[in-house]
Amino acid sequence: MMGILGRKLGMTQIFMEDGKVCPVTVVEAGPCCVIQVKTLDNDGYEAIKVGLLEVEEKKLKKPLAGVFKKAGVKPYRILKEFPMSGLKVGELLTVERFSKGDRVSVTGISKGKGFQGVVKRYHYAGGPASHGSMFNRAPGSIGSSSFPSRVWKNKGLPGHMGSERVIVKNLKIVDVRTDQNLLLIKGAVPGAKGTYLEIRKED
Repeated sequence: MMGILGRKLGMTQIFMEDGKVCPVTVVEAGPCCVIQVKTLDNDGYEAIKVGLLEVEEKKLKKPLAGVFKKAGVKPYRILKEFPMSGLKVGELLTVERFSKGDRVSVTGISKGKGFQGVVKRYHYAGGPASHGSMFNRAPGSIGSSSFPSRVWKNKGLPGHMGSERVIVKNLKIVDVRTDQNLLLIKGAVPGAKGTYLEIRKED
């Protein structure tokens, strides 16, 4: 499964050949440097580890800095493994490996929304908003009576919302701009502007 790391720049819209407007997410993908190549003989599986966003060596912990020193490449801040083969250490992954019409899955950290109540978090209907009911946006009764005389596990209650790892599958690449390292992906992808993403080509 071919993949690359990228950064979400934001959303816009473009006109398709038939004149229809298509909403797209603009992702600056790569170039990613191959840091390590894992093989069946040494590691038991085939994969490559790639890095994005160069960083100063002094900002790394010594064990991680040693990985880059052994590979003979510059240090990178964001690292990720992809189940790929046929590449060498130091080789660059670019958007040229993708083409218009490819289907991809995009993984990222969703927008954080802080502590939220049940109406926003789980779409509870709430209670009457008038006539002094004083119920409004409360969760209401949440337990059972004689059995099991407790609150069921995984009950939707107020709590932290967002900032979770989210995967959106089967997204279509509308355009590839190799000169700018940009992928234009149809629809929305997880995260706010500036979020770092994993983009994997679907088989």
